[in-house]
Amino acid sequence: MADASPATPPTTLPEALHAAAARFGDHPAYVEGRRSVSYAELLRLVRATAAVYARDGVRPGDRIVLWGPNSIDWAVAALAVTYAGGVLVPVNSRYVGAEVADVVERTAATRVVVHDGFLGRDQVGELHGAGVAARLVTTLADLIAAAQGVEGLAKPEVAPDDVADILFTSGTTGRSKGAMSAHRQTIGVARAWAELGGVRPDDRYLVVNPFFHSFGYKIGIVVGLLTGATLYPLATFDLDETMRLIEHERITVLPGAPTIYQSLLDAPGRVERDLSSLRLAVTGAAVVPVVLIERMRAPQPDGLGIDQVVTAFGMTEAVVVTMCREGDSAQTVATTCGRAIPGMEIRISPTEAESGAGELLVRGDYVMLGYLDDPAATAEAIDEDGWLHTGDVGVLDERGNLTITDRLKDMYISGGFNVYPAEVEQALARMDGVSDVAVVGVPDERMGEVGKAFVVAAQGSRIGPDDVVAYARERLANFKVPRHVEVVGALPRNLSGKVLKNVLRDGHGTPSSGT
Repeated sequence: MADASPATPPTTLPEALHAAAARFGDHPAYVEGRRSVSYAELLRLVRATAAVYARDGVRPGDRIVLWGPNSIDWAVAALAVTYAGGVLVPVNSRYVGAEVADVVERTAATRVVVHDGFLGRDQVGELHGAGVAARLVTTLADLIAAAQGVEGLAKPEVAPDDVADILFTSGTTGRSKGAMSAHRQTIGVARAWAELGGVRPDDRYLVVNPFFHSFGYKIGIVVGLLTGATLYPLATFDLDETMRLIEHERITVLPGAPTIYQSLLDAPGRVERDLSSLRLAVTGAAVVPVVLIERMRAPQPDGLGIDQVVTAFGMTEAVVVTMCREGDSAQTVATTCGRAIPGMEIRISPTEAESGAGELLVRGDYVMLGYLDDPAATAEAIDEDGWLHTGDVGVLDERGNLTITDRLKDMYISGGFNVYPAEVEQALARMDGVSDVAVVGVPDERMGEVGKAFVVAAQGSRIGPDDVVAYARERLANFKVPRHVEVVGALPRNLSGKVLKNVLRDGHGTPSSGT
């Protein structure tokens, strides 16, 4: 396996793909079950799939929505979008058809590639039912089959500043926003993360983070291209399968939300498994108990025996902002998000002079280009000096380590996924029998946080908690569905009418019944 670094580091995804094929050749890029794809073969598959896109009318700048779970075919389809000069728009594999249809409409997507049948669902039928035209929809299986035997697309003319991807995030208004990143940014942030983690060609990287999320896509797929690591994609997190893969495939790199490691530590039969190959874990997205970091580092059987455990802070608009370094103490890793990564800078805009706490501001190479078709939201988020206003409250210690202490926004994180209460509230407000509703995040031992909905029933309504949950499950991805529902007589509000969510979080609502 050749591993000579390219004379000029790639600044676009097609360049990174060609460089990876040249550097790593027959070295495995992906392993999924019994299927293995080398870096040379990955380039061939991507070029052929890009040729199918072009043959079917995809033009440079076209947006293509990709809806499905982690797989080799997902990676091929995604890389082929940018190889054809298009813009990748990944969406959550657990979304329902109406949620995907909204993204299709807002991006004016020319194609939706969907893994039909995932989790036993009819995704194509859901899209059609939500009004997406049949001519726009292609199954992932049909796309990959159509690329068999096709001559690959010539190396495209893609510039570093061209938009590579649009990843949707939500705000407290409940309306999602599409964060646009250039090729140079997607490549650059992956390179910075990989260098801090010391990812190497001999690493075997189990990707439990979803490809539709920046953690799985940019810190998974793109990191692989830059380092030559072998990626093992998991469609869904299965505890037994995860332990089997770690043991039998000698997995070395396992990033993920704290939930992943807690589940491994609590897993029946873990002590009988040899998980000693793990060397790098990067976590974040929620408060991490110090004892969890200690147990992740502790040797088996008491812990997982991971050599390097670090935490990081990121967001869709900037992907990775801060990261701990090798050698940081368990206390530092558990209680801070580390220091700014190369290419990024952070500062605190003071709001509490005595404590030093204030809104976290971020500036640097990897801050998004802006929000899709929303200059007002972009101007609100990024000021004239280029500082991204995160909406998170934090403090910096004397070494520059960031600690997030609160949120200016009401967003909470469930199992590693951001959940925006306003979006859930808007969905529940349409339910017959609901007069008023507020949603907050509450602590959960396994998921970090889960949603709790406080519902005011309309006069004469006998709506109950189970009814609310059932209604939500039909309209929202499962991680957004409230795990707890309390029917209350009224919501606590201030004199201006704003719901006092701090009162609800503290458990001082005006309940009449609930679960």
